[in-house]
Amino acid sequence: MIHRYRFISEHAAVYGVARLCRVLAVKRRQGYYEWAAAQPARAARAQADDALAAEIRTIHGAHKCAYGSPRVAAELRRRGRRVNRKRVERIMRERGIVGHTRRRRRSLTKQDATAAPAPDLIGRDFTAPAPGQRLVGDITYLPTAEGWLYLATTIDLFNREVIGHAMAEHMRAGLVTDAVELAHRRGLVARGAIFHSDRGAQYTSAEFRATLTRLRMRASMGRVGSCYDNAVAESFFANLKTEIGTKVWATRAEARRAVFAYINYYNQNRLHSTINHRTPYEMRVCYRQPIALAA
Repeated sequence: MIHRYRFISEHAAVYGVARLCRVLAVKRRQGYYEWAAAQPARAARAQADDALAAEIRTIHGAHKCAYGSPRVAAELRRRGRRVNRKRVERIMRERGIVGHTRRRRRSLTKQDATAAPAPDLIGRDFTAPAPGQRLVGDITYLPTAEGWLYLATTIDLFNREVIGHAMAEHMRAGLVTDAVELAHRRGLVARGAIFHSDRGAQYTSAEFRATLTRLRMRASMGRVGSCYDNAVAESFFANLKTEIGTKVWATRAEARRAVFAYINYYNQNRLHSTINHRTPYEMRVCYRQPIALAA
């Protein structure tokens, strides 16, 4: 019907509204007049949508085209824009603005059958009451023309912040040890903290267990072959490989710089849905330790 209304509007001056309604089988002339009266409001809405689309494109580009409608809407609200997520979703869909889709990750876990695993102290409860108390870690690989570059991370479950990481040309136990020691040196690990991982040989090694003992941390491990038992670490790597853009770097040095920049962006600027669309850094610095009231 709208197409007919538009045709009538374009040719009414020549043929008249009544004749065009009769020829086009528009039974209710009043409907056309109501549609015509609402034209200024429609034009204003279209103009507002165009302005919002420009803001959306700016946010989308600033975050390497990774944000979907929920994060874009959250960022708009942080900038003082009162906007409905469904409207943002519609505008992005109409204009072909889409976020990245995460790729499946290949597991690097190789279990040491001779090592006794630690108990699962997390039990898929990926939350923490305060910073530095419950941590997770894992290893992934980054392809370069010079060969693999391996990345190990330490992530705080309180705010999903990458508080420690290490990169090397190998995936020996020293790699994961460096990642957790960096987090400890930064003062972001509480005494008695839990470190959760898969049952890979690096995490069951005597070197890594000795490091946890020295740092007064407790080891925790998920089951064999279950990515869900370490889902937070898996999710970070999936986001990194999707949002960083590059599939193969020319050199390991280039890959190191790209990963370091991404981790800084992830901690400082990227909104995280599990912490109410705040950044990990904001979540940590805004934390206030509860004060126990005296009896």
